[in-house]
Amino acid sequence: MSERVRGLCCLLGQHSVYEQASEMFAEILGVELSGMQIQRVCTHYGRWMASLVAKNCEQVIPKLKTDDKKQPTYVMIDGMMLPTRGEQSWKEIKLGRIFQHQDVQQLSPKRRQIRQSVYVSHMGGVDKFFPKLEHHLAGYQNKVILGDGASWIWRWAEDNYPGARQILDFYHAKEKLVLLAKQHFKEDGTRQDWVKQHSGLLLDNGVEQVMANVRQLRTRHEEATQAKAKLLSYYEEHEDRMQYKTYRDQNLLIGSGPIEAAHRSVLQQRLKLSGQRWTIEGAQAVADLRCYRESGAWHQIQQIVKVA
Repeated sequence: MSERVRGLCCLLGQHSVYEQASEMFAEILGVELSGMQIQRVCTHYGRWMASLVAKNCEQVIPKLKTDDKKQPTYVMIDGMMLPTRGEQSWKEIKLGRIFQHQDVQQLSPKRRQIRQSVYVSHMGGVDKFFPKLEHHLAGYQNKVILGDGASWIWRWAEDNYPGARQILDFYHAKEKLVLLAKQHFKEDGTRQDWVKQHSGLLLDNGVEQVMANVRQLRTRHEEATQAKAKLLSYYEEHEDRMQYKTYRDQNLLIGSGPIEAAHRSVLQQRLKLSGQRWTIEGAQAVADLRCYRESGAWHQIQQIVKVA
């Protein structure tokens, strides 16, 4: 198989299901390749790139195109479940997205675009994901770690980057208010007014006042009592990460929408289609290839294809 064909196998295989990639080869190039052949090539090079990253091979680790390593650099992390083969019918795949503040473009009051990002994925536990992510974080001095309430994210941040700013996603914090309001208030108008008032307090660095107000609520049934307890526990744990006025005054993002969007565009569009069930190795290989493609680093795949 020529270098050109191997490269196209990787490109088409990470973009479309293998049988569709096979059809594209036949229709566009007149080359007969089975879906299984394309799958083997993708798995081979995806696995190869992963091993080079694990060895900290600098020339294959995507980096942001920037001359200012002191720019605020966002690190967003989240996980999602994929259908898999074997004993476990579902397994979590984690995704990290790295981008700089200067690459965030405001297209409209409610819409942003990020010009460039670096993506890192791993199928499995944090013990393998975080070392892989850290290879891609080397050199950026002003890290802003933004995520939901997952304790494994914040333990890693505190242990490895104690000087980084940590921001709890505002919309996860607001969601706790909405859940409590649904359980506590009977009237829809009252519920909406209460959520609006306390969301405003959160945005004004008023998390302590919100917790004080919630503690004074006299809940009427068990569901409301549980929602109240969960909100207070969540806010107490993340209070230092909920200074939203301070963050916005520094022109920083307070929402984790970019990583949620990345799950859809980088992973789900290829890996979570109807009827798919993946081996761990197969899913990881395609996820890695897609991360290189979406990171604007496909030339690094092409360089490896030339020599391997």
